[in-house]
Amino acid sequence: MVNETIKAVESLVQTLLANETGYFLVDIRIKPTNNLKVFIDGDQGISIEKCVQYNRALYKKLEESGLFPTGDFSLEVSSPGLDEPLKLLRQYKKNIGRQVELVLQDGTKKAGRLLEVSEDGIIVEEVKGKNKKKEVINHTFLFDNIKTTKIQVVF
Repeated sequence: MVNETIKAVESLVQTLLANETGYFLVDIRIKPTNNLKVFIDGDQGISIEKCVQYNRALYKKLEESGLFPTGDFSLEVSSPGLDEPLKLLRQYKKNIGRQVELVLQDGTKKAGRLLEVSEDGIIVEEVKGKNKKKEVINHTFLFDNIKTTKIQVVF
């Protein structure tokens, strides 16, 4: 039931995004209380105003769809926050140059600067040591070996 609902909501979201190619759907989550969370991002990021616009349009489409016949649902449309792992190739590409932390399938953690993104994986630059002992190592990770990738905020 939940998967069918997610597919139906995904279809509605894709219809809304069809004319705005700079934005894309990242994820949809539905809690048992019919609380829908829709994560949308953009190649140049997404503004709060744009999220509000999509929220209103999607809410109206959901009401018309009859997916929740009793009207018993809530909807949140937002960008995936920094605490959300990257899921799509498009997200990886837009974050080239930023610091990332990877958790590999075996539980190993790696951190560094995201240098390149390909269809199969990524290259991350790790810097070890400082000054004369500084060593720069480029690691290649296949997406199949990556459990999660999160953006690291550097101050």
